[in-house]
Formats: sequence, structure tokens, C-alpha cells
Amino acid sequence: MRTVLQEAKSWHRPLMLMVLVMAGLVLTSGVGLVVDHREILNESVWLKPFKFGISFVLYGATLAWLLSKLRKAKRFGWWTGTVFAITGVIDVGFIAVQAALGTFSHFNANPDTFNQVGQQVFMSGVLGLFGASLVVAIMLLFQRVGDAPLNRAIRVGLGLAVAGMAIAFYLVGANGHRTQVTDAYGHPVTLAGSHGIGVEAGGPGMPLTHWSTVGGDLRIPHFVGLHAIHFLLLVLLALHLLGRRMTWLQPERVRARLVGVAAFGYAGVMTTVAVQAFRGQSLIHPDGQTLGMFGGFMAVSLLALAGVVAAARRPMRQPVEPVKAFEKLGV
Repeated sequence: MRTVLQEAKSWHRPLMLMVLVMAGLVLTSGVGLVVDHREILNESVWLKPFKFGISFVLYGATLAWLLSKLRKAKRFGWWTGTVFAITGVIDVGFIAVQAALGTFSHFNANPDTFNQVGQQVFMSGVLGLFGASLVVAIMLLFQRVGDAPLNRAIRVGLGLAVAGMAIAFYLVGANGHRTQVTDAYGHPVTLAGSHGIGVEAGGPGMPLTHWSTVGGDLRIPHFVGLHAIHFLLLVLLALHLLGRRMTWLQPERVRARLVGVAAFGYAGVMTTVAVQAFRGQSLIHPDGQTLGMFGGFMAVSLLALAGVVAAARRPMRQPVEPVKAFEKLGV
């Protein structure tokens, strides 16, 4: 742990400052969840900043670590990370302020000046966050920052994260859906846009996440994509630990192939939940088409996994010395 903390000192400082701010927001929002009983759309006003704070802590720290691994264009990478940090603080800060005011941050189309300015900054921020992540992903695509398994995990993970962020463009109102709701004080609010498909805002949802249980919810593929890199890094860590006891896991190419299999399976899950959401179907009520798509991805992943494991555990043939080869032939 001490080594990790020492290494973290060399990570991208603006991003790490953002992570500290977000960690503070998580603590503040956590207190708000307990002591503040105001609600909008049947959930605490502090739930959204709490979830966003956690996501930005995880993603921001990961990005700060990745930028410290760059070997080329370090200065450009530093500025890109700084743009992400500043934009993240502004965007999530707006979410926190709106929560404190007991009103909506996303989709709020009310005409008051603060909200209108905030919405413009907020939507511009989505573009900034997406653009910065895309730039970092492209930079890492052409640079080797570690061994083959790590490089594969980083590149695929960031690629899926960027794809997950792209869904945010739809979430900020591109779907054109409008509905009338009320804030925590009963004041009317017009929402221009929705994360739900085939369901009205504020409908039944899952515990904590509040993902819809009766219709499609685009927050699901957005979340799955955003945290793809964390999943793949955990897979990599698991392979590293297992490799201490299983010698067949130690070769770099074997672990790289297993990371590739995990990445394919994860991408399949993301594709499935994205298609499911756009079809207006709840995550917990999949139909035959959804189950078939998911089953297809999992079947291919399991077959690939079996193939990689079988090949890795197959004993290596030792080359036969020429003299012994002739002896076996009776010469």
C-alpha cells in the first residue's frame, strides 16, 4: 500500500485534485442521503451527486495513472487530463448545486437564468469529457505503456469507456422527449430529454441505482461502458495472482489472450444491454431476443476461453536431438 501511495504522487496532479474533490462530494452526499429527506422522482436529491462522485473518483484516478505512463506527447497528455479535471469539477459541481437546491440537473428546461447558463455549460462539459477521453484513448493506442496483457486491457477498456460516454449525448436531451414533473418543493419543472425509453420519468426502479424496472434505461450501457477498464484491470490482477500458483498462466501471451476473451465477453454484455435499453426493455425482464444475444456472446466467450486454456496447458514438445532421432529410426 505504501508503494502504491508513493507512486500515486507521480500521477496527473489536476486529475488527482479532482479525485479528492469528488471524494469530498461522496462524503457530503452520503451525509445528505441520511439527514436530508427531500426527494425528486422518488429518490433522494443527493443520490445523483453521490453516484457521480463515486464514478469520477474511480475514472479520474484511473486516467491520472494512465497519463503517468505516457512515453510520448506527455505535455499534450497533461493538458488533456487537465481539461478533463476542470470539466469534471464544473459538471459534477453543477449537479451538486442543483441537488442542494432540490431541483434537476439533467434535462432541466426551466427558463431561470442560473439553470439556462448551467445547462449550456453542462452540455458543453459532456463534449469536453468525451473529447478528452477519446484523445487519451487514441494516444494510448499508439503507445506501449506496459506488457501485452496490460496494453490490451487499457486499450479495449478505454475504447469501451468512450463508447459508453457517447451514450451521454443521447442522455442530455438528443432524444427530444419532454415531460412535466415537480422538484423537491413541488415547483413545476420541464424535462427536455430522458434516460428512459418507453417509460415515464420517476417510474419504478432498482434499489440504489434506480434503473428502470419497467422500461429501457440508457444509464445501464453508459455505466457498463464507463467502467469497462476497471473490470479488465481487475481481470488482469486476478490473472497475475493466479499465475503465482499456475505456471501455465505465467506466459505473457496467455494472459493477453485471456484478457482479450474477457474484453470480448464484456463488450458483448455492453452491446446486449444497450440494444435492450433502446428497445425499451427493462434489464430485469429480458425477452427471448435479449437472452439469445447474451447467450450467443457468452457461448463464443466460453469457447474462446476453453481454447486458450487448453492451448496454454498443453505440454510443450521438446525438440528432439538429431542423434536421438536417428537412434529411434534404428540407424
